[in-house]
Amino acid sequence: MVKELKYLIFIIFICLFLFLTMKYYFSEKNIKNSYRAINTIDDKIELFVKNLPILSEDTKNMIEYVEQTNENKKKKYNFWKLLENND
Repeated sequence: MVKELKYLIFIIFICLFLFLTMKYYFSEKNIKNSYRAINTIDDKIELFVKNLPILSEDTKNMIEYVEQTNENKKKKYNFWKLLENND
């Protein structure tokens, strides 16, 4: 009997918590505050974008292309042949 009462109290608390949380989350006051916060963030972003310094481009002709030749190819070794040659 006590166990069932304990479970019932837990379920009531969980349901009450969910109900009050949803009531606050979907309230008009919370919705207005969230929209105001979003608008102020947008205004701050626009202000920061206007004040950003523009950097000059100094990376022209920085890449040097190198042609590959076949002279520097590494010789492929076979593992067993390496062991035989070391004897």
